[in-house]
Amino acid sequence: MGDSLFSLLALVVTLGVLITVHEFGHFWVARRCGVKVLRFSVGFGYPLWRRIGADDVEYVIGAIPLGGYVKMLDERESVVPPAEAHRAFNRAGVGRRIAIVAAGPAFNFAFAILAYAILFATGVSSVRPLLGDVVPGSAAASAGFRNGDEILRIAERPVRTLEDALLALVEFADGDSVLPVQVRDADGHVATRRLLAPDLGEAADGQVLSRVGLAPYRPPLLPVIGQLKPGGAAEAAGLRPGDRVIGADDIRFRDWQEWAAYVRARPGQALAVQIERDGVPLTVAVTPATVPGARGPEGQVGAFVRVPPDLAANLRVVVRYEPFDAAIAAVGKTWDMSVFTLRMLGRMLVGRASLENISGPLTIAQMAGQSASIGVSAFLSFLALVSVSLGVLNLLPIPVLDGGHLAYYLFELVKGSPVSEAVQNVGQRLGFAVLLLMMGLAFYNDLARLFGSP
Repeated sequence: MGDSLFSLLALVVTLGVLITVHEFGHFWVARRCGVKVLRFSVGFGYPLWRRIGADDVEYVIGAIPLGGYVKMLDERESVVPPAEAHRAFNRAGVGRRIAIVAAGPAFNFAFAILAYAILFATGVSSVRPLLGDVVPGSAAASAGFRNGDEILRIAERPVRTLEDALLALVEFADGDSVLPVQVRDADGHVATRRLLAPDLGEAADGQVLSRVGLAPYRPPLLPVIGQLKPGGAAEAAGLRPGDRVIGADDIRFRDWQEWAAYVRARPGQALAVQIERDGVPLTVAVTPATVPGARGPEGQVGAFVRVPPDLAANLRVVVRYEPFDAAIAAVGKTWDMSVFTLRMLGRMLVGRASLENISGPLTIAQMAGQSASIGVSAFLSFLALVSVSLGVLNLLPIPVLDGGHLAYYLFELVKGSPVSEAVQNVGQRLGFAVLLLMMGLAFYNDLARLFGSP
């Protein structure tokens, strides 16, 4: 229950911040363009809070935090006094209307740039792109990859972190081309291996390494608890940092990976866990919480392995820039994530990537809770990622989204007159249908991760 409430709170903060940023973009630019704003609402439905500002704008926080809106003076929606007709949105020139509508996604991208700039200036701790065991007979094995290789470059893209490597592999995932991958092997020698690009097919993007027979390097670690997640199942059961997990239900574990795999496979099942505490053997009853996983529900106890300090330092890299360089890197990162999102959407549209990549509020809540529990930097990085996704999705040319309205206005620029009301009404219905379909698929994927695919 504690984990669920924390995740829900993190989701509300995530949506509250990003929706406010998006709607403030519309609000700010509308006022600069001379259009009168009537209402600024974060959330839909019953107003939990309402206030009329000194500027005569009604500020509202709605009960359903899944969106927001800025209501502007518009002759198509209500009677406008002649004295204020010049401040109506529909009377604004097409250029000003484009600026107002585009401002929402633009502010989402600006927020992501600011967040990434802060992270790069203060330093981002990430996982080094070290590779573990290579699957015999796989594309990676044929290319000559070996355990202990560190990826330095994929095609023309430099790689500093494991995330860089994953994004590059997904970017070039077409199943046909051969990628030059520069690596440094365990002996320090630099070599270039030629890897057949992965074909994501029906795999989720998080499985891109396994599609070519690779896996991140995971050093053999003793099953000793280093930290506990507050409110997690392990803490509730009485486990403590320093406890060594010997086995569970008469099955012995050689390392932490075996213990973690055992827990993941048993969500909601009571386990009799044998531990050793200060040399004394004990048996503790632990029931893993059920959380959504890539292939259905997974078990989680909220325990983290003890990693020797020297080993932890060897597996991580800190990416840090000077302030100006951090800003430049932030722009590049935001661009890369935007292109990545568009490419994934395109691949899903043509069947080259799994529709399972579409996530709904349940998965977003889980990710928000996990990132927030790690720390401020992780949560800020998550906010930046979701902000980019929100900006890209809102620019899709789907009526009812900002991108749909922009398409109408661009057509108006070319045609010289507005799109007819009849066409806009038909587009509105189609847009709602597409939006409902996407939302339904997102909720289905959430439930499939939580309860297992039917």
